[in-house]
Amino acid sequence: MPVPSQTAVYLQAQQDKLALRDRLIWAALAHVPFDGWSRKTLVAAAMSAGLDADAVARAFPGGIKDAIAHFMDLADRTMQADLKGLDFAAMKVRVRVATAVRVRLERWTPHREAVRRALALSAMPRFAVGSLRGWYATVDAIWRAAGDKSTDFNFYTKRGLLAAVYGTTVLFWLDDRSPDCAATWAFLDRRIAEVMQYPQLRARLAARLNALPSPRKLFGMLSRNII
Repeated sequence: MPVPSQTAVYLQAQQDKLALRDRLIWAALAHVPFDGWSRKTLVAAAMSAGLDADAVARAFPGGIKDAIAHFMDLADRTMQADLKGLDFAAMKVRVRVATAVRVRLERWTPHREAVRRALALSAMPRFAVGSLRGWYATVDAIWRAAGDKSTDFNFYTKRGLLAAVYGTTVLFWLDDRSPDCAATWAFLDRRIAEVMQYPQLRARLAARLNALPSPRKLFGMLSRNII
């Protein structure tokens, strides 16, 4: 029987850790409305998932900061999976972006309180860098799902504008009680339409972002926690 290579062992360990983290976050969603994003919530999640309390430390050695960062990553991966099978090629770019945002938020509508609690913590200094990185990853994932392959200043322009649209849409969605969140999707469509009508705004933003480092370099800086 062949012995697994070090690479294979490492990759399997990473997959196992990812699965453990996902399992804990899904289980935590039922507890967050009562105890917030806290160690108490994560321990309760471990218990309800049939795991021991030590699983929390193994999965999230950085504590709640790691848990929230993984929650954001899980939401991005879930969105990408939910978007598979949609005929994006038949849609205009603005429709692709709106669809991706809607699909991402619809998945978490039953768990808006968990999103609200995570958003509240993101304003705290010790969560700020991770939240910024997660926010960037989300708007980047939405654009890439929409087929964007830009590498010049348009890369920044698109993500900067979408960050503003996505942020205001999330805040609106958190308090939306309209049937099937219809008011949120109408709000999203209006925000995207407004952005498309502001070429001067896009030009000014592009001029400022043109001075930034290449997207690849910026992403590397974010992933290494340099900024």
